[in-house]
Amino acid sequence: MITPEFVDTNVLLYAYDAGAGERHDQARRLVSGFGSTRRGALSVQVLQEFYVNAVRKMAVPASPEAALGRLKLFSTWTVHSPTAADVIAAAALSQEHLLSFWDAMIVRSASQLGCSVLWTEDLKHGQVIDGVRVSNPFA
Repeated sequence: MITPEFVDTNVLLYAYDAGAGERHDQARRLVSGFGSTRRGALSVQVLQEFYVNAVRKMAVPASPEAALGRLKLFSTWTVHSPTAADVIAAAALSQEHLLSFWDAMIVRSASQLGCSVLWTEDLKHGQVIDGVRVSNPFA
């Protein structure tokens, strides 16, 4: 059985933002590897954040059609759809580990999917939270 690895929004955005320089190259290699190995995992939150930021905040914003196409691609990965219980657990994680609520939701989703790794630049590299190891692909 393949152990999934969770990819946060910022990594996905860098993978498609040609203006992101070296981070673009690193993120693109990582993301393309997940597509071919079926190890990639994310959450509904990541899908939402990706779309909004891809069409508004990238150096060269994606067209809504292009962003939608990428959403369709990412939706073939393992996707966590949080429940009310996940929101409550994330709030507790937020307090326990001094995380923003949104970062705690990402960690909760990764944990619920059984991910070994959470790829993000938003948390401390090497930190283990709720059984998930944080890895910064740009560190």
